[in-house]
Amino acid sequence: MSPEDLKTNYKMVFSSNEGQIVLDDLQKRCHLFTPVFSGENTHETAFKDGQRNVALFISNMLSDNPAPTQETTNESD
Repeated sequence: MSPEDLKTNYKMVFSSNEGQIVLDDLQKRCHLFTPVFSGENTHETAFKDGQRNVALFISNMLSDNPAPTQETTNESD
């Protein structure tokens, strides 16, 4: 699957009303719009930052920016 095909699939999944509800939930759960820093626990900061990166990736896939060039699925998909 090409990066552009994958990007198209992301847009199809999240374009429905249900997809938008799930996207909104993921953005909240993955700290997209809130700080991830925890001064008490560096492991918690790293964990939350990892979650945030997932939300950022999905947001990027739904944007009008070009798809990432690195293949993210097996060639057999």
